[in-house]
Amino acid sequence: MLKNQSELFSLPKDHIYLNCAYMSPLLKSVEEAGIKGVRGKSDPTSISPSDFFKDTELLRKEFGKLIGTTEYNRIVIIPSVSYGTSTVAKNVQLEKNQNIIVMGEQFPSNYYPWKSLTDKAGAELRTIHAPKLAEGRGQAWNEKIIASIDENTKLVAMAHVHWADGTLYDLKAIRKKTREVGALLIIDGTQSVGALPFNIGEIQPDALICAGYKWLFGPYSIGMAYYGEAFDNGDPLEENWINRAKSEDFAGLVNYQDDYQPGALRYEVGEHSNFILVPMMLQALRQINDWGPENIQNYCHNITRDALARLKGTAYTVEDDQYRAQHLFGIRAAKGLDTNRLKELMARDNIHVSVRGDAVRVAPHVYNSEREVNMLIDRILEL
Repeated sequence: MLKNQSELFSLPKDHIYLNCAYMSPLLKSVEEAGIKGVRGKSDPTSISPSDFFKDTELLRKEFGKLIGTTEYNRIVIIPSVSYGTSTVAKNVQLEKNQNIIVMGEQFPSNYYPWKSLTDKAGAELRTIHAPKLAEGRGQAWNEKIIASIDENTKLVAMAHVHWADGTLYDLKAIRKKTREVGALLIIDGTQSVGALPFNIGEIQPDALICAGYKWLFGPYSIGMAYYGEAFDNGDPLEENWINRAKSEDFAGLVNYQDDYQPGALRYEVGEHSNFILVPMMLQALRQINDWGPENIQNYCHNITRDALARLKGTAYTVEDDQYRAQHLFGIRAAKGLDTNRLKELMARDNIHVSVRGDAVRVAPHVYNSEREVNMLIDRILEL
């Protein structure tokens, strides 16, 4: 059983940080890897041509381990979710009679590329909003999504859990429906991968795109993506030297190549060998794989279960366990939130959460405790 891991972080002792969905703290080991990288850049004589490839290969393998795939050349390093989704959008041929499906209040980086694509094609951007229900909301929303996918659906772009309140989507059922109609499934895993089990073989998405600075515990401006067979032989967003065949041969770089590196490596961002961010991301993924996402879910469940039970019979609700994540969930008020009062109460005890939409978004991790979650509920019940 996973125990509290707060000693691995440098979070201030007088603050309660329940906001990993906003930005994760750095592990001390990840911080050290970054410092080592900075010092290495201070001495360029210590960086050899092989160093441009060594850690990136290790990083792809570590991410592959996390998402359950050994097709490492389908994994690429990206700077952001918008980079990853825009890569997909560039390689989708959309007709006027087709539609793209997104979720209501979806994170902007997994919305704007599809809005731009449908606008240019004169196609439909179909937004599936959550039903206005106090109970059974997650189940009804999943049913509504599946029913909306039809023979004219080109692509479904969504998350594994909703970024604002942790609503859990039935990706297996949605993948089944998309296959029946020949639609692509593009997953933004930013708010789930690393804390919630995800397996490429089980879901078989056409693309999985993740920012690194949240549940992957990495630094800002680096992320990971997986591209399936649908994007073999596509066009990358940029043409850079390192993504071309034989780029390992520095002396031969003037012998220009028409071919790219194998698999999806053509889609990697330029300068993806970043000697500071890559070692940090690598160390973070090693720690996550050591913990295991399933154990992280269990830990978060154990420290929140009794505290959330205190909300039953009050004016506040949380989605049923079956249709929400344990690491990310929203607390809603029947008559709406008094956000000014909430900020005042949170500041009193240095409690850090976010308000997203009409929910208090709570995002615990292994550095949190049951006592801290109970303190949050104490303040919620004062609203």
